[in-house]
Formats: sequence, structure tokens, C-alpha cells
Amino acid sequence: MQTFDPSHIWLYHERLSAIPEEMGAVLEYAACSPNIKERRDYSCALFDAQGRLIAQAAHIPVHLGAMPLLLKYLLPRFDWREGDMVLTNDPYHAGTHLPDWTLVAPVFVEGELVGFVASRAHHADTGGATPGSMPLASEIYEEGLRIPPVKLIEKGTLNESALQFILHNVRTPDERQGDLMAQIGANRMGVKRFQALLESEGKAVWESRFEMLMSYSEQLTRAALQQIPPGDYEFTDYLDDDGRGNRDLPIRVRVVAPATERGTVRFDFTGSAPQTEGGLNAPEAVTHAACYYVVRCLLPEETPTNDGCWRPIEVVAPPATIVNAQPPAAVAGGNVETSQRIVDALLGALAHALPEKIPAASQGTMNNILFGGYDPIRRKPFVYYETLAGGAGAHPDADGASGIHTHMTNTRNTPVEAIESTYPVRVLEYRLAERTGGSGLRRGGDGIVRSYQFLTETILTLLTERRRRPPYGLQGGKPGKRGQNLLHIDGEVDAELSKGVIRVPAGAILTIRTPGGGGWGTHNRETSG
Repeated sequence: MQTFDPSHIWLYHERLSAIPEEMGAVLEYAACSPNIKERRDYSCALFDAQGRLIAQAAHIPVHLGAMPLLLKYLLPRFDWREGDMVLTNDPYHAGTHLPDWTLVAPVFVEGELVGFVASRAHHADTGGATPGSMPLASEIYEEGLRIPPVKLIEKGTLNESALQFILHNVRTPDERQGDLMAQIGANRMGVKRFQALLESEGKAVWESRFEMLMSYSEQLTRAALQQIPPGDYEFTDYLDDDGRGNRDLPIRVRVVAPATERGTVRFDFTGSAPQTEGGLNAPEAVTHAACYYVVRCLLPEETPTNDGCWRPIEVVAPPATIVNAQPPAAVAGGNVETSQRIVDALLGALAHALPEKIPAASQGTMNNILFGGYDPIRRKPFVYYETLAGGAGAHPDADGASGIHTHMTNTRNTPVEAIESTYPVRVLEYRLAERTGGSGLRRGGDGIVRSYQFLTETILTLLTERRRRPPYGLQGGKPGKRGQNLLHIDGEVDAELSKGVIRVPAGAILTIRTPGGGGWGTHNRETSG
């Protein structure tokens, strides 16, 4: 076994990961939309010349875990030149869903390709049938503009034709252009910092450090996975529905440890639901991202996150299933909702193997709310997107956190002031939903309540889960409370709206209560105080 100096390893890791962190700061401060500027719905990462992940910022797991597959797809398809940037959002080529636009730039030192920087940001609208581009579609064509990999910038020159083509197909072109320019600025900063780092001590020195970091992370990952007792561990969890009448869609996983003599672990999703009519189909890259996230949670906190972490992992996701969608399946909700249920299924399986380490289910949804229309005061179209926090699952050592984004998302809630100052909407209520976490020796975290009043006629889209099936508890803990969406129109209340698109009049009020997390352990007053 190769030996490493942890102090040197961590120094190299910190110097590299500082670059995508700074890229994220540039993107946040330069962006126009509240979704990126306030909610931080973006991710940045560094790759070596072979497209292997070498460092990432502490951004969004579903973005970051899918990026390595995208780099492997893009690398052989372009003649990369200094000053290039390639844009794509195609979910079938290692994207996540259409609103996530990814911009990749090569990095050259002394005329030689040494790596890449990438930024992925959720654009609040990318065309399609409804504002926000996450309708309850039956085909991806309804979800918006699908951008094949294209050189948005070639040798430093902006491709104006490609840019105008994109902007002509979205509802808020000025905001989209501003957010895209922020991504360009973030990538330019990343290229500059990456070049300076490699030039400071020499390209060859840093390339050897890349290998060292990946080998070190692989070693730590294999050691952690060896703690899983040998065996097959199965679990099935269910999505409530796909918004088109298909209910109780199973996500079935079999964890095989070890899967090979080298100590790899296999996550096998055979038996999961076929891809469905509604937009909850997850691209294969999203399923990989969920698996990578769960493995990363098993590793020591100080493990550098890079390609080495994924080497001991095998993912089996049968094509044309809800965990490996094939064209032309709609995928908008696969990224945000199915990814969460994949995590729940993986943790449920691992709870059989590691009962003293695995937490109960967290809220299991991103509680997607999208709305848009025409703002008569500001005299322009508007589109808004937000995901809402909820309860985290309790774990053996502590209660679950309340009012927090969990698992595959890592964003903030948009501040009330940002919503009300930008959109024709008033936020009437925003608080914790007390006692929505499951009881147990350790209690699940509570969800939140957020209430919106629309001040003009608005097209509203809701894409939420855990409204029928609650987040599970573990080791005797009770489930968290299910979420609920209440829509008040002219004194009438619709309490069954978990997924749907509806045109609401001025004055309509939407109240969302997000799910609580599951409890952990049997409650015992004598031992728990």
C-alpha cells in the first residue's frame, strides 16, 4: 500500500479546491437571477487533461457527481484550443436537466493542454411549455431548449449566432445572458488561477500531485468500503407519482459488497420502475451522482473529493428505467426528485449493513416551486424558481437538523426580501413547521412553512414529493410527517396539488409545508433523559 504525507496531501487539495471556490464566488456576485445570486444554485470543478476530477467546491452534489461523465463525453469531440468554452445542457450526454447549463473551458500551460474548469448553473428558464422549464411533460421536447455541445467561445471570440439562438428561445433573455456572462467570468477566473498554480512550481510537479491526490482518495475510499460487512443488501423505496397518474414508482437497489476481489462495491438498480410518462426519469449521470454522494458520506471528512473516490464503485442502471432514462423521456424531475429517492434507497440498503452509522430518511424532496408571467409594474416577463428546505433524518449521534436542504441539493432558501423586491409576489409566512420530524431516540428535523401570495395572474408549477409516502425512520424511529401544498383561490382550497401546472389569479395564496425527517432508534426515557 502506498504511503502518503497527509499534511502535504491536504495542502495540495486546499490549493486546488480554492480555485473552484473562487469561481463560485465570481459566479454568485456577477449573476443576475436570485436563483444563482441568492440561492447559490451552481457548482464549479477542476479536471485534469484526461477529464478526471481533481478538485471541486462545496457546491451541489447532483451537479458535481454528474460532471465527470460529461467531461469524458466532451473530450474527444472537440479540437480544444486556448480561449475556448463549450456550452451544453443535454441530459442524455451527462447533463442533469435542461435548466442546468454547463460551461467547460480548457486550460493550457506553455501551449499544452493541462486540464479543464467547469461551471454548472441552474438557469431559471430555458424555454419549453411553462415558465421555469420544468413542466409535467411527457417528452423532453416540452421541457425547453436542448443545447448540444457547442463552442460558445472559440479562441476567445464569442459565438454571437449561438448566443442569440439561445436567447431567442427563453422567456427572460436579459437575465439568461447576464447569468451566462457570469459563468464565462467564473470560468475565466478559474483558467487564470489554474494556469498560475501550475506555472508556479512546474506543470510536471503538479501533474504528479494530481496522481497522488487521486491515489490517496482511492485508498481512503477502499478502506471505508471495506467496513461494510460482506453481503448483499437490498431496499426499495417509492416515488409518490409522476404527475400523470402513475403512482408508487419503485426505486430498487441491491448493494453488493465486495463486488470484486479488488474490493469494489456494486450498486445495482435492476428491478426499478421502467421510465415513466411523467418527468421523473433520471439520466444515468444523475444516478451516478447519487451513488457517489452516498459513498462520499461514508468517507472521513478530510478525504479530498476527486476521481479516486469513484474508482471502487460500480453502478448498474438498466437502460430505459427511471434511473437511466433514454430519449425522448422527460427528465426535469429526475434531477431534483428521483435523485433524492435514489439516495433514500441506497441509505435504506446500507442501514442493513451499517445500522449504527446510517441516518433515517431526510425529507426526500426538493419541493420545487416555479412561477412566471407578466409583471405589470415592472412591465416585463418574470420567471422564478426555488427549492425549499425541510427536515433532515435523525442519526445515531444526534437529532436531525431542521429547515435545511438535504442530500442532493446544497442551496440556500431565497430570502424573502429578494423575492418581494424582484417579483410580483408577497411572502405571507416563513417559519419552521414544528413537530413534523419523526420521533425516536433521536428525533427527525422539522420542515418549514412558506406561504406566497401572487399579486398578478401567474402560471404556477409544483413538483414535490413525499406528499403520499413519508420519510422513513430507522431502528424503531418513526417516519417524518409528509409534506403538504395548499392552494387558496377565491376561498376554495386544493390540498391535493403535489405536482401540476395551474394558472392562478391575482390574490391566490400558495402555502407549502415541507416534510420532516425520519426519527432514529426506539425512544427510551431512561436512556435518553
